[in-house]
Amino acid sequence: MEVTKIGIREFRENLATYLESKTPVAITRHGTTIGVYVPTQPKPSQADLEALRVAGEKMQELVAAAGTNEDELVADFKRHRRERRPRKN
Repeated sequence: MEVTKIGIREFRENLATYLESKTPVAITRHGTTIGVYVPTQPKPSQADLEALRVAGEKMQELVAAAGTNEDELVADFKRHRRERRPRKN
């Protein structure tokens, strides 16, 4: 993850710009980092939430069509991971 280093004065002067940025900012005073601003993830849009709901419904249909259920899928994944995990000597 790329971090932009800027002085505290520049951070104050351009605060609105940095708050809109998706890049973390290391704030420095005389070359020493005194703080870090890390932007949060934006709230998902209504369209994103709807797409996720539709994808979930489609996944349920595929699981049912395959004649299985969520518990069996989870058990299969766990078994597969155990089998692929390197054994300790």
